[in-house]
Amino acid sequence: MSATPKNSARLRDEERARLIWLLNTNSAITSQILGKLTLVEQFDGSALNDDIAEVGVLVSHLPAPDLADTLEALPTEERRALWRLVDDLKRGDILLEATDSVREDLIEEMSDQALLEALRGLDIDEQIYLVKRLPRNLTGRLEASLPPDDRARVHQVMSYEQNSVGALMEFEVITVRPEVTLETVQRYLHRLGSMPQNTDKLFVTDREGLLLGELPLQTILLNDTQTRVSEVMQDDPVTFSPHDDAEKTARTFERDNLVSAPVVNPDGKLLGRVTIDEIVNVVYEESDNDMRLMGGLSPEEDVFAPVGKAVKNRWAWLAINLCTAFIASRVIDGFEHTISQLVALASLMPIVAGIGGNTGNQTITMIVRALALQNIQPGNYRFLIFRELGVALINGLVWGGIMGGVMTLAMVLNLLLAATMGVLIPMIMVRLGRDPAVGSSVMITALTDTGGFFIFLGLATIFLL
Repeated sequence: MSATPKNSARLRDEERARLIWLLNTNSAITSQILGKLTLVEQFDGSALNDDIAEVGVLVSHLPAPDLADTLEALPTEERRALWRLVDDLKRGDILLEATDSVREDLIEEMSDQALLEALRGLDIDEQIYLVKRLPRNLTGRLEASLPPDDRARVHQVMSYEQNSVGALMEFEVITVRPEVTLETVQRYLHRLGSMPQNTDKLFVTDREGLLLGELPLQTILLNDTQTRVSEVMQDDPVTFSPHDDAEKTARTFERDNLVSAPVVNPDGKLLGRVTIDEIVNVVYEESDNDMRLMGGLSPEEDVFAPVGKAVKNRWAWLAINLCTAFIASRVIDGFEHTISQLVALASLMPIVAGIGGNTGNQTITMIVRALALQNIQPGNYRFLIFRELGVALINGLVWGGIMGGVMTLAMVLNLLLAATMGVLIPMIMVRLGRDPAVGSSVMITALTDTGGFFIFLGLATIFLL
């Protein structure tokens, strides 16, 4: 039987699951680490010591990304207990990998000095990334601890918007001159001894730092060593401005299968590079935020956040939902006479409203995704609306036809309303400069509920009384 490699993905998953299970099922471990052990929890001291020892071994073995995921899967007290067991050398990397809500929880008990110590082991780009996202303003203290060149970098990056390429940019790049040979480049790389992560190419610059091209590592290895860089470099690389939007940059990375790309200023001078690991983070964060926003949740929502904080994050959209529910109830109240004459209508109303809400949510999901991928342009607005109206018309006739009569007509009209609003709501949000995902699910449900009740009861009043 073959042994499982020490760093296999399966073993790491098992260790992570074991760590979460120990902390969630044995409250005494958390109490002991936090110094809150009760007399009852001290009853079986030897077993508790064994469990704490096992937790310590798991924490020391798991890498920073796995520990960040583990911390996110724990309630607040267990999270803080685990954080106390993490080695100082790992803390910076974990803070880098953690979500904003978890990061805020972890540093609550840390002093500014301890926080800066945790950041000290990170690259300057990573330190800046974290300082911009921390709830405390540590920029001044970070700058004071850096050499002059790094201070200039901090000032430069802090001037860029958070969702721009400049905020993601790494300064660690390897540059070469166009007139040197590939043999010289190889000797230079050997002398460096290491390369920045995700280095798949070197950048070719002149003496003023202007970007002339890029030199893939594959080219360096597969061509004659006496060949000059200028003869084999790619002289028209994909470049980005530090002010470019991070989401749009991510789409370019996906289309062109990029691992890294240069960032240049308006004069063409090389400033740094953006890499695939930062782009993956952008894609994950944006998709996660969009999913939350469509449901009316805050992007900072944490599944293990205290009740008070969760209530504060959710109350706004719930208040809006309550207001729209009152409007829907007033619509029903306006048809009180109709419902008293035909009591069966009360049991059929939710069907019309529910199918309409489902249709609207399907349409909104598709439109928000298309907007994110920039597939929707002004020239195809009309096509999209008529396409969705066609789909709604057919679905309304098919599924409403099962019920027959007024139900068919009400279903068709409400689905047409849902499809129209499902297209228009995201587009209007974009026109107003807002994220099209923000509360769109809440809004479409409110419209289809109110509209569905009005349409169905109105038609019943006209044709059945």
